[in-house]
Amino acid sequence: MKKDFHKWNDRKIVVNDTEQIPFFHEREIWFCFLGANVGFEQDGQGEDFQRPVVIIKKFNNEICWIVPLSKTKKRGKYYFAFPFDEKITSVAILSQIKLIDAHRLSRKIGDMNEEKFGILIEKLKALLP
Repeated sequence: MKKDFHKWNDRKIVVNDTEQIPFFHEREIWFCFLGANVGFEQDGQGEDFQRPVVIIKKFNNEICWIVPLSKTKKRGKYYFAFPFDEKITSVAILSQIKLIDAHRLSRKIGDMNEEKFGILIEKLKALLP
């Protein structure tokens, strides 16, 4: 599948120039401008190159760690499935943890349950050497 890096670059300029930075917290689920990335790195989708993510760690008002989410059912130590709402099961792709600038956050779409978030954090810790 051919990726449109030029189109993403044009969109990335607009995202970077956005003046207002959204207010966010850990455990929140946001649509995020992830873009077109190299190889097997998780891409955003659609015209705006967005993908849902969960905020793992807020370092300050400008940067945070996120984990991309997918609806594709995957299993193994690099994935964590959790109910997003009554109809949707989301899968956190643990191997794709990423530091982002808050300018990439588009809109909040929900919150992750505290218990499930605690399990997610433990699964991430288990991946560290």
